Amino acid sequence: MTLTLQTARAIVDAALDYRSTAKMKPITIAVLDAGGHTKLLLREDGTSTLRPKVAHGKAHGAIALGLGSRKIFERAKEQPYFVNAVNTLAGGALVPVPGGVLIRDGGEIIGAVGITGDSSDNDERCAVSAIEASGFEADPG
Repeated sequence: MTLTLQTARAIVDAALDYRSTAKMKPITIAVLDAGGHTKLLLREDGTSTLRPKVAHGKAHGAIALGLGSRKIFERAKEQPYFVNAVNTLAGGALVPVPGGVLIRDGGEIIGAVGITGDSSDNDERCAVSAIEASGFEADPG
């Protein structure tokens, strides 16, 4: 399956609903397809100017390595030189903290969601909830 714009919109809407219900701080959401291309980027009012790059970096890292960003975070603690080298190869665009979640359909990676704005754990919970509410499997790592 290909990640469509309609699907990306559904994921973003579900993330905004979760954020509101969970009373999280305003968030920025990046939805990327399996090739790492941005399908949708949304920055809520009240978020800082760097948040779009952070959200993209969480999702981009997940797609680029085929791992949810929580796993990349753990790997950064165990193998900091490896993650630093990969981030250098990625032009500094990899953000190795929770909140970048792979979107799977029948096990196949069809995209990733990156969320930032609250704590990394809350960002991740929001992404997982949004992906699952849209009928897909969430892989946070």
